[in-house]
Amino acid sequence: MTVKDIQRIAAEVVDSWLDVSWVESVGSTNTELMATGAPGSVLIADEQTAGKGRMGREWVSPKGSALALSALVDAPADTNLALASLAAGLAITDIIPSAELKWPNDALLGGKKFAGILSEADLSGETPRVVVGIGINAAWRAEDLPVEGATSLNLEGIDIDFDEFTIDLLRALAIRLGQWRDGAPELLEDYRAVCSTIGREVRLERQDGAVEGTVEGVNDAGEIIIDGAAYSAGDVTHLRPTN
Repeated sequence: MTVKDIQRIAAEVVDSWLDVSWVESVGSTNTELMATGAPGSVLIADEQTAGKGRMGREWVSPKGSALALSALVDAPADTNLALASLAAGLAITDIIPSAELKWPNDALLGGKKFAGILSEADLSGETPRVVVGIGINAAWRAEDLPVEGATSLNLEGIDIDFDEFTIDLLRALAIRLGQWRDGAPELLEDYRAVCSTIGREVRLERQDGAVEGTVEGVNDAGEIIIDGAAYSAGDVTHLRPTN
């Protein structure tokens, strides 16, 4: 799958995104856009050869198998930068209502991950900037999936028109990032409604060790609450019931 008409995509979302461009191949859309883009710009790529995931992981996909894009925005100085990733995850569930989120922003279908998000901040200028990278598995063969527990839209019976799907995602992303910038309370209200981690027994892998317990909620800072303690970062595994 690939972009068919980038001019049409750009025209359809011009009210939200000032510049939308496409490249066939790039190292990382996040890195490229942060280096060359202006706030309000979007970069879409058929292939990332050095894509980045959370926790320092590599994110690489065969050409035409995924939608990989990054969006660059200004961030008010008093904004919680971590919530940008939650907003992007929520935008995915807005256009795929059957999806749910594993904290903080892994998108799942049937308990399997089909999309991930990585946000990176640049605080060096007068106005902070945030680049939000989104990778969505769209058209994979089951035998090519990179890890156990992964899936893609086509394998879950969801066939998309690539351009239409990209337009819908960029519109939803603009709305959710607008809520993030404005500090709108409905952002986290809606997030909690689709976060399947809440109420689950989990293992949270952190740099200083692992924590296991019951997730009681997600607070207004986007932190996960496990047995009364708040954590801002880590890799969550949903634990199976032991009965």
